[in-house]
Amino acid sequence: MTRPAAMRELSRRSRRSGETIGFVPTMGALHAGHLAIMRRARREHGRLAVSVFVNPLQFGPGEDFVAYPRNDVQDVRHCRYAGCDWLFMPQARTLYPADFATRVVPGPVGSGWEGAVRQGHFAGVLTVVLKLLEIVEPDTMYLGQKDAQQVAVISSMVRDLDLPVRIAVHPTVRERDGLALSSRNVNLGASDRTRAAGLAKALRAGKRAVRAGRRDARSIVAEARRTLRSEARPDAVDYLALVDPRTFEPISRLNGRGLLIAAIRIGRTRLIDNMPVAPARKEA
Repeated sequence: MTRPAAMRELSRRSRRSGETIGFVPTMGALHAGHLAIMRRARREHGRLAVSVFVNPLQFGPGEDFVAYPRNDVQDVRHCRYAGCDWLFMPQARTLYPADFATRVVPGPVGSGWEGAVRQGHFAGVLTVVLKLLEIVEPDTMYLGQKDAQQVAVISSMVRDLDLPVRIAVHPTVRERDGLALSSRNVNLGASDRTRAAGLAKALRAGKRAVRAGRRDARSIVAEARRTLRSEARPDAVDYLALVDPRTFEPISRLNGRGLLIAAIRIGRTRLIDNMPVAPARKEA
């Protein structure tokens, strides 16, 4: 369906019948990672709603909005396979009419890393997510851990604006060689695909350093960076850092939970990934 009013009416009718609703927002070009999230939402709720919308507001000048992968026919097939009850595919002119002027501004959690590299990106994300939540009115919205900073920014908006929805975060789904599944992976050539797997290897190298007892962030990140250079040979590194998983502030010394985050470019493809890390617990 494409009309917000139709989506909202279906949702409200189900809620009146006592059914709960799980919602998975996507930009389409669905892959096994999306399907894993959908299957979880399907198991946990009476109804499953999925949206497919390539949101123009979150793409900056020179970014790949026009080239972003799209395959509506395959997306419909995947949603049927995953047990989707409602597939919402709105048009941009419907969500953003000619006089549309409002934006949701992210707080400090969205100022660095992706927010710094992609100016205006998170304002576009929050604006469309708020609109989708107002249309679908779900009990739970399911997001992927791969977009960890996006999850943190959305979670902050939900808390700050008292939105009546629960956020469920699904672990990153990976290929056998560790590469995080992403719609943009289809843009990788054969040689670039091999290099791309080096991003996950680098994060795992940082995680091994933590398990070996390192606590200094510079040492942990340096270990990850060495592996990144040798395995991925990226054309550019937008960032590689150890941060607090909730605030995304840099960590100088790891005393509790941390998150290794990275964004690199291989050819024309930009890849992001992250990996939770924590010191080993001391035995009593």
